[in-house]
Amino acid sequence: MEFKQLESYAAVVRYSSFTRAAENLYISQPTISTHIRALEEELNVRLIMRTTKNIEVTPEGMKLYEYAVNLLELRDRMLNECSADARRIIHLGASTIPSAYVLPEVLPKFGKLNPNAYFAIHQSDSQAVVDGLIDGIYDVGLIGMPCERESLVCQSFCRDRMVIITPVTEHFLKLQARKETPVEELFREPVILREKGSGSKKSADLFLERMGLSDDKLQISARVNDPEAIKNLVAGGLGISVISERAARNFIQEKRLLRFDLPDSGNFRDLYVVYRRDQSGKGYIQEFVDFVRRHYYGTFEL
Repeated sequence: MEFKQLESYAAVVRYSSFTRAAENLYISQPTISTHIRALEEELNVRLIMRTTKNIEVTPEGMKLYEYAVNLLELRDRMLNECSADARRIIHLGASTIPSAYVLPEVLPKFGKLNPNAYFAIHQSDSQAVVDGLIDGIYDVGLIGMPCERESLVCQSFCRDRMVIITPVTEHFLKLQARKETPVEELFREPVILREKGSGSKKSADLFLERMGLSDDKLQISARVNDPEAIKNLVAGGLGISVISERAARNFIQEKRLLRFDLPDSGNFRDLYVVYRRDQSGKGYIQEFVDFVRRHYYGTFEL
């Protein structure tokens, strides 16, 4: 198995086309086909089902694609970091809220102080970022839940407020007018939850657990991993949700959503910066970690 074969295969899956893969790799389409046929023969599995109109990746093919992407990225990192003119490239994994609201604020300021630093950024859920750190895909991660792995250092750098969001209707406006948040009444409504692996979901689950509201007691209308999609679904009347206040702020200010504060016990969750303990020869990784923590030092929330 050769890297050029994996490159050809990954390109075909990425573009869903042999022709586009060949164009982007600047090689012929027959060469692409030869590379994929060699992989299938070596692995003794069918990777791609090809028809006259499209291609379909088999389950085994999707597994190989994930491995291929990671292997090719590790190869590129090795070449970058071991070459004489290696630049300071930080491979950063970030979960949804840090990716959307921390990085746009932090990276420009860090970049001004460190003009030779560059970032390769990957967004995923918190658990996937942790897995990527352990596998050596990322140098540092920003996530929304704590991580207890011996090979990793996990440090809180700021706090994020969680709130309940609802559609704007007469019913919810009357509930909002009450002095205290009518939590039990709100959670008789259909609920939209985040997918497994999300730090926001873990925080919401802890709150619901304290309230004695397990999944079987909730009317779950959807599980969605994108805060933007959740806001739009709630605004459209599909249900209520528990979400980062910062993520919901624009819809609340535009009066497209109503906000209900959680009781103090479920109001906040920490955001964390995570990195591998063994970062020998990469002092610039620690520089970035220290910068993030200093930037938010003393702030209670984003």
